[in-house]
Amino acid sequence: MIEWSVARQAARLSIGSQEPVELGVDLRALCARMELHVAGCTRLELAAPAPAAETVSRREWAELNLASFEKMLDPVAERLDERLAFAGPLAGALRLGAGATIAAEAGLVMGYMAQRVLGQYELSLLGAEAPPRLLFVAPNLASAVRELEVDEESFFGWIAIHELTHVFQFQGVPWLRDHLGGLIREYLATVDVKIERGDAGGLPALPDLSKLVDAFREGGLVALVQSREQRDLMDRMNAAMAVVEGYSELVMDALGERLLPAYEGLRAAMERRRRSRSAPERILQRLLGLELKLRQYERGRGFCDAVAAHEGMEGLNQVWGSPDALPSPRELERPQLWLERMRTKRLEPVL
Repeated sequence: MIEWSVARQAARLSIGSQEPVELGVDLRALCARMELHVAGCTRLELAAPAPAAETVSRREWAELNLASFEKMLDPVAERLDERLAFAGPLAGALRLGAGATIAAEAGLVMGYMAQRVLGQYELSLLGAEAPPRLLFVAPNLASAVRELEVDEESFFGWIAIHELTHVFQFQGVPWLRDHLGGLIREYLATVDVKIERGDAGGLPALPDLSKLVDAFREGGLVALVQSREQRDLMDRMNAAMAVVEGYSELVMDALGERLLPAYEGLRAAMERRRRSRSAPERILQRLLGLELKLRQYERGRGFCDAVAAHEGMEGLNQVWGSPDALPSPRELERPQLWLERMRTKRLEPVL
C-alpha cells in the first residue's frame, strides 16, 4: 500500500543537493586502529569480523534507512489496508491517499534525520538479509567539525569509538540482536489500526497516519502506545536501548580521554550540539521521538557510570549475560537495585 518510491523522493527533496565531501581522514584505517582499543576496553569478543568503515552521503543514508523503515511499517500498513477494504466504493481512493501520506511523511522524517546523523552501525533487527555495515555520513561529520570548532581527527576517532562499541555489543553478545528484534516484532504485532466513522456518520475517518511514521527506531514507537501490554514492551525496549547507548557513551569517553590528543572539550561540544536547536526544530524532534533518544543517552550513561564505579567493566558486562540480566526500567533509575539483584544471583546455589 505504501508507495516507497514517493518516500525516497520526499527524502531527496528534504535533503536537497549535496556536493561530495572529502574528509581528509582515512576513516577505515582509523576504525581499524580504534577497534583494538574498543576490544580491550569492553572485553567483548566479536563472533565475526567487524565491517569496514564506509563513508556515505545523506541521500545514501536516507535510502538505506528507508529500506529498514519499510520492513517495520509494512506489517502495520497491511492491517490498515485490510480495514480500508470495508470502506466500500471509496476504498481505492482511501488506500491511495493513506499510502501517499505515510510515504511522504516517512521520507520527510528520513530526510530530516539524514542531515544530523554522524555515524551508524547498520544492523537489521527484523531480518538477516543484509550484512551489517559501519557507516559515517561524510557531510554531517564535516559540518559538525566546523560548527563545534574541534580537532578533526580526534572528533572522528571519538565518533568511531562510539560506533565500534555498537559493533562489539551486537556482534559480541550472541542474544542481543534477536532479543531486540523479538521485542520490536512483538510490539508491532500489537498495533491495531482502527478506522472509525467520520463526524457525519458516513465517510470513514482514517487513523492519525503521522503516528505510523513515528514508529522509526529512534524512539517514535512511543506514539503508538495504546495498552498496558504495549507500555510494558516499550519500557523494556527503552531500558535495553538505554544500556546499549549508555555503555557506548562510557566507552567513547574512557578511550577518548586516553587516546585522542585533542579530546578535551569534545564531550561539552557534543552536548551543546545535541541541545542547541531552534524552537521549531525542538518541536519536530519531540514529534519524531528524538527527545526520547536523548533521555536514553542520559539514563543509560547514568546507569553505566554508577555500575562501573562500583564493579568496573567486568561488573558492568554482567548486563550482557542474558536478556534477564538487562536492567528493568526501575533498576535503570536506581542502579543499586540492579547491583543487588546481580549479587543475589551470583550467590544463588546451583542445584
